[in-house]
Amino acid sequence: MSYLVGQWGLGAVGTRTLRALIEHPDLELAGVVSDDPRHTGMDAAELAGTGRSLGVPVTADPAGLLDRRPRVVCFTGGSAGDLCRVLAAGAGVVTHVLPALADPPTAEPALVRRLRAACATGGAGCLAVAPGAVHDVLPLLLSGGCRRIESITITEFRGAAGPRAGFGEPIGRRPPLVRPGAPARRWGPVVRLLARHLAVPLDDLTETYETCPAPEAIDVPGGRIEKGTLAGLRFQVAGVLRGRTVITVERVLRARPDLAPHWPAPPPGAARGHRVEIAGEPAVRLDLAGADGPDATALRMVNAVPAVAEAPPGLHTPLTLPLVTGRRLLR
Repeated sequence: MSYLVGQWGLGAVGTRTLRALIEHPDLELAGVVSDDPRHTGMDAAELAGTGRSLGVPVTADPAGLLDRRPRVVCFTGGSAGDLCRVLAAGAGVVTHVLPALADPPTAEPALVRRLRAACATGGAGCLAVAPGAVHDVLPLLLSGGCRRIESITITEFRGAAGPRAGFGEPIGRRPPLVRPGAPARRWGPVVRLLARHLAVPLDDLTETYETCPAPEAIDVPGGRIEKGTLAGLRFQVAGVLRGRTVITVERVLRARPDLAPHWPAPPPGAARGHRVEIAGEPAVRLDLAGADGPDATALRMVNAVPAVAEAPPGLHTPLTLPLVTGRRLLR
């Protein structure tokens, strides 16, 4: 079955989502909305880097896209008001721009009410995917093979990061990525989602971070990291129960693989990837090498389109929808 799909927003995730939508055998592109004037009038397929023309121009006006009545819109930029407009128009939404919605029951009540009203008006479903590729379904699936669980840790490994990580800045300056409250806003909902499905009544969320200086000047794709400036960042968001850390999501960022050897390391032979560890009986550890960041988020969103298209109206998580798979991609 083919689904008519729109794209709203063309940032780091959006351009990747757009290409995946165009190349997916079960999806047809209805239109593309971008608020960047440089994109207006460009062919969507050319902008996505497919090397061909599709005849679908990018526009700044969402009315044309919504008039085509897409079944789902991949929403990778814009405001909560824009998202509500899409839902009220009858299109389902897959998005990553509102991290709080990774666990709707713990999101801001006013926002949840507003979005649920828009879903009811349009008869549409909305899925907000968690940041990272393996932060929700996979840990819960692995937990089903345990007799007893003491703690769960999900680690994402990445190489040289963007400006929010602060690489190349003075080592004493706190990077934007770990300013007070920032990690919990983005990753806290995932911790709470896991806790809720494991029936763990968390008492609190905590944030911690560590930094690593460059031992000498390091050249990275974005420029040069001078000796003594920030070249590594590790931060954690942890759920606490009775004074004990029980569910932790962490990110480990290194400008070079040999930095901070006392931190967790990615899977052997990989510069990036994920790890899920369950301390308990039996202990479980699963390492995954592969795509991370914008690529992983974009592909997960696109592959969730059929499930959202067929979902009942309302706010969803990957745990309230059929399993998202790479259906029809093996060919």
